[in-house]
Amino acid sequence: MEEMRLNKYLASCGLCSRRDADKLIEAGKVFVNGVKAQPGMKVGPEDVVEAQGKRLYAPDEKAVLAYYKPVGVVCTERDAHAERILTKEIGYGKRVTYAGRLDKDSEGLILLTNDGDLIDAMMRGKNGHEKEYVVKSDKPWKDAAIAAMQDGVYLEELGQTTRPCKIEKIGDKTIKMTLTQGLNRQIRRMCESQGYRVRGLKRTRVINICLGNLKPGEYRELTENEREELYRICGLLGGQNGGK
Repeated sequence: MEEMRLNKYLASCGLCSRRDADKLIEAGKVFVNGVKAQPGMKVGPEDVVEAQGKRLYAPDEKAVLAYYKPVGVVCTERDAHAERILTKEIGYGKRVTYAGRLDKDSEGLILLTNDGDLIDAMMRGKNGHEKEYVVKSDKPWKDAAIAAMQDGVYLEELGQTTRPCKIEKIGDKTIKMTLTQGLNRQIRRMCESQGYRVRGLKRTRVINICLGNLKPGEYRELTENEREELYRICGLLGGQNGGK
């Protein structure tokens, strides 16, 4: 491993994104060779890096998984009262973390990886990467409500107007939504703005990766073609082979 900035090293270990790594460093939760780390510092192959009480090791090979998150599983490890936590449910041999959450009451596709650069690229809102959802509501959908959400709606709780999105009606009470942003509980808030309540929410696609035949709780490693396409779309072509 060549010398690199500490936040990039933490991300390469699959701990979190670079932005969250900066927060951990500033909070005094990262140590290098037993000394509290400082923002902007660099580390090399001989340095011992610890974060949140655990020693970290840079991965030799990057992993990217497609996982079907069931309803009831939470994505955060900070909820002491959560009965089911994603990183414990997955049971994968390497430490991986999620790129884009789903709330506890939602289900469907989540991509997990130990490649912090990929997480950063996927999570940058300005990149406008698509995510597709199937949404079931409490009553039949009216064309006017669908049109309003497609154009973008103001969410008072967040103080933001949603980006225009694609919506297809696939059933009396079921729509398919394709978004390019990920605001907090965005779909539920959008539906509520039009007088609808969400009764079922499933994510079926993230960028070029589809949920496919996965069942709740199952995961699979991406195929080589899927990985190459994902990295290409994210502007990281050449980084999918362990950085070689």
